[in-house]
Amino acid sequence: MQVLDTTIANVSLPAISGNLGGSANQATWVITSFAVSTAIALPLTGWLTRRFGERKLFMWSTLAFVAASFLCGISASMGMLVFARALQGFVCGPMYPVTQALLLSIYPPQKRGQAIALLAMVTVVAPIAGPILGGWITDNYSWEWIFFINIPIGIFASIVVGRQLKGRPERLERPKMDYIGLALLVLGVGALQIMLDLGNDEDWFHSTTIVALTIIAVISLVVFVIWELTDDDPIVNLRLFRHRNFAAGTLAMVMAYSAFFSVGLLVPLWLQRNLGYTAIWAGFASAPIGILPVLLTPFVGLYAARFDLRVVASIAFVAMALTSFMRSQFNLDVDFERVALVQLFQGFGVALFFMPVLTILLSDLEPSEIAAGSGLATFVRTLGGSFAASLTTFLWTERGAVHHAHMTEAIERTDPNMVQTVTQLGGGDLQRGAFVLERMISQQAMQIGFNEIFHALGIIFLLVIAFVWFARPPFIAKMGPSAAAGGH
Repeated sequence: MQVLDTTIANVSLPAISGNLGGSANQATWVITSFAVSTAIALPLTGWLTRRFGERKLFMWSTLAFVAASFLCGISASMGMLVFARALQGFVCGPMYPVTQALLLSIYPPQKRGQAIALLAMVTVVAPIAGPILGGWITDNYSWEWIFFINIPIGIFASIVVGRQLKGRPERLERPKMDYIGLALLVLGVGALQIMLDLGNDEDWFHSTTIVALTIIAVISLVVFVIWELTDDDPIVNLRLFRHRNFAAGTLAMVMAYSAFFSVGLLVPLWLQRNLGYTAIWAGFASAPIGILPVLLTPFVGLYAARFDLRVVASIAFVAMALTSFMRSQFNLDVDFERVALVQLFQGFGVALFFMPVLTILLSDLEPSEIAAGSGLATFVRTLGGSFAASLTTFLWTERGAVHHAHMTEAIERTDPNMVQTVTQLGGGDLQRGAFVLERMISQQAMQIGFNEIFHALGIIFLLVIAFVWFARPPFIAKMGPSAAAGGH
């Protein structure tokens, strides 16, 4: 439910802005406010679990998410909706890492691979299903229902978890509030996330707003890292990176997830802009990437731990690299079937990716560090996805412009043969033919840029393999039955 909401509103922005009387730029804040607030809340998970316990934190985060979803649905203005989305993003921040920690503590050691594989499936499938479900709900009902559907699901989940885990012993602490660290985190992450979200629209560093946000983010985050590493009781425990597997696994996760996120962003955009697909059909062509993760998850959870997880992850990255290289050979005549088949094949790599890497990065953490480590790794992964989204769209536009310039330079405007060809393109009208030629050049230029980016993504997936092999066995989370019962 929480991961779904990161993307479910994307395709509904035109309907939302039209209904609430906001501009397209204002509507993008519905996405940005959620992303910023979630990014700020994620690294606070460790502190919150120490203070309130995992069970209570899950219950109250879920119920607060329900309340925020209700506020989103009844919003009568764009300002109210953006505020409600910011609140929704902040309260849902701890839900994913706390869920991961609870699953690891509930499942017996021999079945923890299944628990992580189940959660990994959610991570893959929910963002893919979000735009399709959001578009269907908006077209058949109204945009408010993309938020209202959270209410019964959230209440049910909170009640079930609250009852099932009632009486679960948890060792609570009263950590002091690191106000300076919190202020630096909010300022640095908030400025960074807003900068990444607005960068393409504001023409990056040609904008004084982007320059100012970058300066604020860099200074705040540098001071934040220094402060947290020297504080006796930091609000975000950056010392977790002293664990070799956590550091190697997190680095591999961030790089691979960023590349995977770029694929998920660029393919639907390319289908719509270059091939003329509608949003729904672009979603259908992209959706096969989620089929194999759903089908293979039970088997990955059961059997992957019997092998060296570094080998399993390496196979995943080779598969994802191969699909990227396949896309680097696409052209404007590629059909729906081929696009969908490549997406389907990438799903094989995705099915083998998350569970091994998540297991590796959690494997050498102490029991009391699981929730904090999960929150920190998810936070860094989220920032990696934001960087990837901004960088990918920027590079695609930039490379398209470069190739467009190169192709137009080769056209000799005074050449009689060229004039005749362009006139024929326009059915005897030179001006119409020039318009047709310009559109063809633009499409081909963007296609070349698309192919270049996917070639680079294929190389990145192969490079990630090296980071996985920095980790060392055993890859079993340090959570015996007594530790699991004790929680955090």
